[in-house]
Amino acid sequence: MIHDRHQPEEYPITESPDDRVSSFWGAKRLRLAVEAAGVALWSWNVDNDLFEMDDRAFELWGVTPGGAVTFEDLSVHIHPLDRDRVRAAFDATRAVLGAYEIDFRIMIRDDVRWISARGKGDDIGIVDRVIFGIFLDVSARKQAEESHELLAGEMSHRVKNLLAIASGLTEITARSSKSAPEMAKALTQRLVALGRAHDLTRPVPGGNVDGALLGDLLAVLLAPYDDEGAFSGRVRVAVPRMRVGERAATTLALVIHELATNSLKYGALSTASGTLDLSQRIEAQGFVLLWTERGGPPVIAPQGAEGFGSTLIKRSMAGQLGGSIEYDWSGEGVVIALRIDPAQLA
Repeated sequence: MIHDRHQPEEYPITESPDDRVSSFWGAKRLRLAVEAAGVALWSWNVDNDLFEMDDRAFELWGVTPGGAVTFEDLSVHIHPLDRDRVRAAFDATRAVLGAYEIDFRIMIRDDVRWISARGKGDDIGIVDRVIFGIFLDVSARKQAEESHELLAGEMSHRVKNLLAIASGLTEITARSSKSAPEMAKALTQRLVALGRAHDLTRPVPGGNVDGALLGDLLAVLLAPYDDEGAFSGRVRVAVPRMRVGERAATTLALVIHELATNSLKYGALSTASGTLDLSQRIEAQGFVLLWTERGGPPVIAPQGAEGFGSTLIKRSMAGQLGGSIEYDWSGEGVVIALRIDPAQLA
């Protein structure tokens, strides 16, 4: 038979887990953890609209530490496109059940940062009419998301371009072929050449550090669009002998692909009589690669907002090649000037 045994009175009472946690996480240790996590603290008095923040929050907002600030003081730094949304969101947080999170942009001079404000709504944890929460700098995450969206858009754009190119190459091949077998062979050769050119639009690990010759690179990129080869047909390349580094070759290939696709859709490469010349012009600031189309349909300057392709070209020219792109929509055919920094090209 088992009897109940009572604990002796002298036996010490064991602390609860909550007591041990409270004892361990004193103010100093909490502060160290908050600083290590990059968390900025804030409180908001719902009656007088005053914010109180720690030093990290003042630093994050680019505001000189000085006690309490109002929402209007902080709203000066909020991006104009986000200001009304943030004010409405803060006013609505008391009606939110549970935790909430608001992401918005702030401007510190020319620097744009993404801030995440987090707390609990429905007056949970409100003390003396004061709500508490944190700010986090989420700029890196937002930049990664924007880069991912841009990459997804770029990949979608490239796939559409490749389908348009394949259709255009089929039409070009059909014009010069006398039989179905001859057309199939010529089209296959063009698509294989297109595949080789497409490989140049992405970096290749362990590639030749010396790069390729500019003329050879352009010949490979434009070979699929020519009837008799890049140097003897309607696509003519005449540039000085100069090296192109691997990184610049990737960017230049992307730009040339985009221009060739547009020409195949709307320009000189869309007709049997059209010609394309690539030449070089030396300038004091560097050199200019000239893309000259002749013999195509009438040229009309595009109207309205720029498409993704045009934006992609401008970003690539400025960001990776340290240059710019200019269009001359003359009646005879478009002339495109690609200004490139020689140091970036090599």
